[in-house]
Formats: sequence, structure tokens, C-alpha cells
Amino acid sequence: MTALGFLYPGHAAEDDYPRIEQLLGSDIRVDLVHTDLGEDAQRVDVLRQIGAPERLAAGVQELRHAGAEAVVWACTSGGFAHGWEGAQEQVRALARTAGMPASSTSFAFVHAIREIGVRRVAVGATYPQDVADLFAGFLRAGGVEVTGVHGAGVATAAETGAWGEPEVLSLARAADHPDAQAVLLPGTALHTVAHIPVLEKELGKPVLTANQVTVWEALRLADRRVNAPELGALFTREPIVQV
Repeated sequence: MTALGFLYPGHAAEDDYPRIEQLLGSDIRVDLVHTDLGEDAQRVDVLRQIGAPERLAAGVQELRHAGAEAVVWACTSGGFAHGWEGAQEQVRALARTAGMPASSTSFAFVHAIREIGVRRVAVGATYPQDVADLFAGFLRAGGVEVTGVHGAGVATAAETGAWGEPEVLSLARAADHPDAQAVLLPGTALHTVAHIPVLEKELGKPVLTANQVTVWEALRLADRRVNAPELGALFTREPIVQV
């Protein structure tokens, strides 16, 4: 049994995680601990507080007791809002506190992009445009070419969590660009796991979503590879060999 640990801020789309667990198979357990969200606002000043060390540390003990082998901070904006260096320090501090390999959703996107072997991506975010642009800047710092950024202007995680398939499809279509080799939908407050097959069929290219890449990142840290076609191209492709 491989146990994966996740720190998830507040409540929005956390039911994506048991859904993913079902799709992965019986020998993988997904353990999720909720952290204090504080103010629910997709503003940069607020987002920098969501992933404060004391908030993340509060949930780590429970994951250790559950036997987690790796932990991922399951919040995209609560990572990239600190910039590349700040997000790295956040993850290093989390690893020290947890005593296990650690990462965050922001870095999960960069690693997943490399995994599927693409270089040019389009971003469709529920965030306000200034926050969405920060995510694009983070990706560029990771060596990714961003062909375009679409921010939907949603103000809160709660509102994002209420979106269904029509809104998710609309966001992906609005973000897609002819030059993009994949489309990214950041935001762990957005329900996407049930929609990945239709998203990839509609766009004709890989679609990477926050909760999907978050669990994939935990599997990577635990040195596990799982074939799960319902979770999209990321979970079906052979690993890319970097030359």
C-alpha cells in the first residue's frame, strides 16, 4: 500500500481526491488534511498567507500518523504567489517539517509538463487576470513557454468550487491556442477530474488540471507509476527521457 498525503486549503473541490483514489487502484491510499483557508479571496496578498509555514505545519502531524510517504501542498496559487524561489523555500520547509518528500501543485504543473514532453502551453484560470499572469510567470521561470493566459475573474474558491462541466469546458476553450501543445487549468478549488476525458477529446491535446497533477506529483515523489486512462494523457503516456 502506498499512502499519499495532501494538505488542502479549506473546502471546495476536495471530493476530486477520493474520485482519483478510486481510479488509481486498490493499493494506493489518498489522505487529505484540510488547512486553514483564512479569508476566501483570490487576491495576491491573501494567497501569500494561505501557505504560511504555520498553517501547513498544523496538518502535517495527521499525515505522518496516517503513514503518508510523501506530501503535496494542494494549492496552486498558494505556491506560485511567492514566486519561483519563494515556492521552493515553501516546499523545503514543508519537507523539513513533515520529514518526508514534499512538493506543491505549482511545481507539479512544471514537472507534469516535462513528463508529457511539451514545451508550449495555454493557461485557463478561474483567477483574476493579475493572479493568472503570476502563474504564467512561474511557468516561464520553470522553462515553459506560455502561448496565452485567460483569467476568468472569479473572486473566491467557493465560487470556483461550484462550477460544473459546462463552465470548465468553456474555460478550456477560451484558453486554448493553436500553438499550445497542452492546456493547463490551475486551481485546486475547481472540479476537473470527472471532466478530463471530455476536455482532452474536445481540445484534441493533453489537459493538465490542478488536482490531477497534484496526485501525480505525490506518486512521482513516492516513486510510483500508475496507468489510469480516465485521468488523461498524463497518466497514460510513457515517461519522457530527457537527453
